[in-house]
Amino acid sequence: MKKIFLYTIASSFILTACNKFVDVNQNPNDAITVPSKVLLPTTSIGIGWTNANELGRCASILIQYNAGLANSASTYDSYNINDQFNNQWNYELNVGIINNLRTIIKQSSDTDPSYSGIAKIQLAYAFSIMTDLWGDIPYSQNGFGMTYPQPRFDKQEDIYQGNAGLGIQSLFDLIKDGIADLNKNSVLKPGTDDIIYKGDLSKWKKAGNSLILKLANTISKANPTLAKEQINYVLSDANGYITSNDLDLMVPFSTTVGNQNPMYVQDISGSFKNNEMLSSRLITFSKSVNDTVRLNKFFTKPNGKYFVGYNNGAGVTAPTLATRSMYNTYVVGSTGEAPVRLLTNFQMKFILAESVLTLGTTGDAQKLYEDGIKSSMTKAGMTEAEIAKYFQDNPTVVTLSGSNENKIKQIISQKYLAWVGNGIEAYNDYRRTGYPVLEPALNAAGDNNGQIPRRFVYPSTELNANPNVPGVIKTSVNVWWNK
Repeated sequence: MKKIFLYTIASSFILTACNKFVDVNQNPNDAITVPSKVLLPTTSIGIGWTNANELGRCASILIQYNAGLANSASTYDSYNINDQFNNQWNYELNVGIINNLRTIIKQSSDTDPSYSGIAKIQLAYAFSIMTDLWGDIPYSQNGFGMTYPQPRFDKQEDIYQGNAGLGIQSLFDLIKDGIADLNKNSVLKPGTDDIIYKGDLSKWKKAGNSLILKLANTISKANPTLAKEQINYVLSDANGYITSNDLDLMVPFSTTVGNQNPMYVQDISGSFKNNEMLSSRLITFSKSVNDTVRLNKFFTKPNGKYFVGYNNGAGVTAPTLATRSMYNTYVVGSTGEAPVRLLTNFQMKFILAESVLTLGTTGDAQKLYEDGIKSSMTKAGMTEAEIAKYFQDNPTVVTLSGSNENKIKQIISQKYLAWVGNGIEAYNDYRRTGYPVLEPALNAAGDNNGQIPRRFVYPSTELNANPNVPGVIKTSVNVWWNK
């Protein structure tokens, strides 16, 4: 029998304690229906939590936002990530998010398509996290309980492109189905239970189209024809996409213990705190583009004067806790209330700037590039005067120049800096483009010949339980879209 798991509801604003699950099917003989308005806040928080918890922590270390000092963080920094994410695969993604989204879709599609529409967009995002990190995954048969107790692993190219012969709907079509649901009449509509957009379905439609842009950008080297087709679809769609910072898809957290931003829990308040700090390599990168003002929004200056970083894999005694640069308020808030940012205006600007150069889509790459930088700086809290001064003082940084490849390097480098707080997105871009140029950690090991891993490996629990797993695939093997 399929089980439904709910994150513990802990506040009047339905902000949830995302690291605790409650099995609501206590009696397997009783059928329990959990309303979509109860499930929706749990899936919303679940996606934010999963993005920024251990999967995000690992990606942020691999991409050298942070350096690992102890425990799992130091393991990630040495690239020994062979069996680290059983809980994230099983409970955060499959049980906590995907199962519940499938339930919302099943029970809401006919009468309450406002809920199923949001759920389909969230489902596409959840599956994109999963396939981008692991490659081939259970997709078309995942989340249907005992109908498919050992779900098939679908190829990543089929997940992105669809495969009618195997009954696999593409992620793009899943999102479009969600947007179509949002345009239907709905008996019940979300309100405060939609903790992201408060029931504003027009914003969800823009978020859905923005997710299409993100996914098209991801496969732009593997299938440029499909990528261009999907980008042009969004650019011509009346529903629009995220074009201002106030439309960003962000998952809210609070100062309440149990409801705090997972990165705050990791580093400051949880059981595994103090295991990572700012990478000295990010300091070097920020200085190379003369952008330590924005870095100061992302990381602290413990003495108020300069950053204190640690070299990835250094293996020497770390600075004392009081002298370490760690995440600042933009990323975690003062006491854990910062949101997790999933789809943003700056991201869309950089995506479209890149696609003008690589796919020939319409737009002014230079203006889009500049707007992406400004959007990120504004989001981080820089003033108009600070932004204007940066542009005046750094013309070679803010002006695309040279070959197309050099321009792509500039775009992705700025996108990399803007994504501090979402290591998964930066990790995807790095694997896809090779930018920014990163050297392996000093103590690099793992099964990728000391190079930065190209993917995560399947958890042992799935390898032991599901005969459809493609086998043990090393971190040296590229995912399909990484050409």
